[in-house]
Formats: sequence, structure tokens, C-alpha cells
Amino acid sequence: MCKETVDFIKELYQTEKFIPLHEPIFMGNEKKYLDECIDSTFVSSVGKFVDRFEEMMADYTGAKKAVVCVNGTNALQMALLLVGVERNDEILTQALTFIATANAISYCGAHPVFLDVDKETMGLSPEAVEKWLENNAFLKDGVCYNKTTGRRIKACVPMHTFGHPVRIDELISVCEKYQIELVEDAAESLGSYYKGKHTGTFVKVGVLSFNGNKTITTGGGGMLLFNDDELAKRAKHLTTQAKIPHAWEFSHDEIGYNYRMPNLNAALGCAQLEQIDVILKSKQKTAKAYQKYFDDTDIEYFSEPKGCQSNYWLNAVILSNKDERDAFLKYTNENGVMTRPIWQLMNRLPMFVDCQTDELTNSLWFEERVVNIPSSVI
Repeated sequence: MCKETVDFIKELYQTEKFIPLHEPIFMGNEKKYLDECIDSTFVSSVGKFVDRFEEMMADYTGAKKAVVCVNGTNALQMALLLVGVERNDEILTQALTFIATANAISYCGAHPVFLDVDKETMGLSPEAVEKWLENNAFLKDGVCYNKTTGRRIKACVPMHTFGHPVRIDELISVCEKYQIELVEDAAESLGSYYKGKHTGTFVKVGVLSFNGNKTITTGGGGMLLFNDDELAKRAKHLTTQAKIPHAWEFSHDEIGYNYRMPNLNAALGCAQLEQIDVILKSKQKTAKAYQKYFDDTDIEYFSEPKGCQSNYWLNAVILSNKDERDAFLKYTNENGVMTRPIWQLMNRLPMFVDCQTDELTNSLWFEERVVNIPSSVI
């Protein structure tokens, strides 16, 4: 089956050359906007493209406001700070995620608690969160605490894995019951919708990423999405060194962060976002081709959950077991088709081995079987 799959992917991408997992595509005004940016001399964190990119993204996603950051990880750290996360708080999240989710929690001095994912979404399971809270948490004066550690449980961070939306409305209900803030890690899901609403816009703050391998890219970069004008205003203040606006004075009123996106990157982002419909249409077409092909094999193709419209940022297949997964990875990579396993569970990493978890039944199952296959725009 490995050879047939490699042959199919090469036919799909119409090349015998090396096929990367996900490479950026530049087919619009990227060079034009970069030239404009350079000619203006505004190449750093001040310039028209920064404002334009924020406005375009808010309009596209349906958020009230958007604030750019230097990358998605910093944006997630800022989101946690904005909802009140403090040192030694605990944050509920999924074990099956990219390291950035856990790192952003650590940057705040907080402690992640790693819980299981759904089989249908690969994202944080509402049942797993509720079960863990019922067994391990209590409310006192409107604040949620961990029975074992005594720490405050302040927030919950679900991640929309590979662009497939989690059951965000159910997670919101669980978090409201326990007075826990929810932050959406939508880093992988630009262009994905849950029940007709764009991911990252369901709660106070959501986060996008524009790394080089994302659906659209700014080279590096992230974005905060808000439904609250005042929270967005505070985010802009904190991410620009907490500088009080003045024509010439340098005055700062609190510890801020140099998380500003340069105008150069924003120029690239504007051009990329102009092409988002073309990009998503191509990704949907590729996903349908993969689904049709794998339907006739013993390999399962992971499709968008019911009630969702996924961007199919990275296409994923599920092998029967770890041995078959490893054989598939070896053959494809040795024959010019780049594939990658899903991430190692966060609680297996040395810096997080002491963190609390639940049984992680589905997470462990996915870890041994999931492989990402080429997902570039064709």
C-alpha cells in the first residue's frame, strides 16, 4: 500500500520531484506590497499594512477586532495574560497538541493539565474536561481550585487540530459551570467554521498563526481575535511595550512586551489573505481526492467532523498500529514524499512529565497511528 500511496500523491501533485508537507504559495500581490513597504521605508512595526491586515482579518473571521503579534506562540501567551492567568495558575489543555500550546502556558508561569481528545475531532474533549473537573476540582467563592495541588484553575485552552474544529460550544458550557476562562488556540484553523461561525471567535480571545507552513503565511506571525473592543485595546497596548501614545515622549505605564508584527510581514499577510478563498478551495479539492483514494484502502483518512467546515490545513491518515505507521513513514520519506507523525504527547516531554493528566485513551491511540501527508496548495 505504501508504493501505491506514493504513486497517487505524485500523480496528485503532478511531479516526480520531492513533495514537501506544506509549502507556502505566493500567487497574488506579495511582491507588489513588499515593494510598497520598502519604498515607504516603514518596514518595522509601524505602517499601513499592519492596520490593514488587522482590519482584513477581523472582517474575514467576523471578529470585532484583531491585533497582530510577532508569532502565534506569543499571541497565545498574551491571550492567557489578558484573561487573567497568573503565575502558578493551572490551565487545562490537550496532551495531543503542538508544543507551542504548552510553552505559552509555561511563559505565564502557569502549569498545564493535559487531558484527552475526541476521536471525532482530535481536539480537547468536553467529556474529558468535565469528568476531570468533577473528580479533581472544586469551586470556592466563584473560583475553581485543584483538590490535589490547591492551585487556582484559571483557564482552558482547546486547540483545533489540523484545522478541524473542536466542540467549542460544549467546552464553553463546561468552563462556565466551573468559572474557568476559555482561550481558543485556532493557530491551525484559519478558514475553519464550527456551526457556521469562524474558529477563534467563540470566546473573549482566540489566536491564529501565520508561520511559514500555515494556510496563509507572513513568514512568521500571529493574531489575536476579540469580541471586545476594550480587551483588544489593552492587547495592542501590552504588545507594543505598554507605551503611552505621545508625539515624542517615551512613557510606559506597566511592563509590556515587544510582540509587534513588522509592516513587512503584515504586507505579506494582506496579499496572502486576499487569496484565502482560492487557497481553501484548492485544499477542499485535495481533501476530496485523498478521501476518495483512501476509501478503497485499509488506511483511514481523517475527515472534517459533523457540523464543521475544516480548512484541511494538514491532511491526516490513520494507520492500523505503530509498526504500520513507522513503515509508512519510512517508505514515503525515502521515496520523495514528505510525511510526519503526529506530535509526541506533551506529558511525555521531560519538562512536562510531572503535570497532571487523565487516562489520555484517545490521545495515546492517535499518537501511535496518525500521519500527516502532503497538503500544499495545488
